[in-house]
Amino acid sequence: MTSEPLHPVTTPSRRTVVAAVGAVGLTFALNACGSEDEEPSESTGSSGAAAAGAGGTAVAKTSDIPEGGGKILNDHKVVVTQPTAGTFKAFSYECTHQGCPVTGVADGAITCPCHNSRFSIEDGSVQKGPATQPLPAREVKVEGDSITLA
Repeated sequence: MTSEPLHPVTTPSRRTVVAAVGAVGLTFALNACGSEDEEPSESTGSSGAAAAGAGGTAVAKTSDIPEGGGKILNDHKVVVTQPTAGTFKAFSYECTHQGCPVTGVADGAITCPCHNSRFSIEDGSVQKGPATQPLPAREVKVEGDSITLA
């Protein structure tokens, strides 16, 4: 007579465990980044300090961001893009797949080097996985030739 358990025990797959750990890590990383906007960055200079006092952190000049492309600003953990002339967008620079910092902006896409996820420069949406969630948008304000994170 063989006895089998009434409720078989299942072990989660490695992929499930990695995905869960990655989601938890991303949540902590995004929460940790939330307070960063309250402190002026050391690299912003005098114009950045003035903008920070007005409610945001100056991160770039409009001339720094190519039309149809963008620039990764590691000091601020954002990607600023200019999908069309005069329209500026900003997104978290952490890939939503496993939190790797993105490293490229080309051909209308923000790219992650870890697993080649691609995100739209227009709205941060996923163009190619394995990421399934868009890059979180950051509020950006343009005053004159200065781009500020709100």
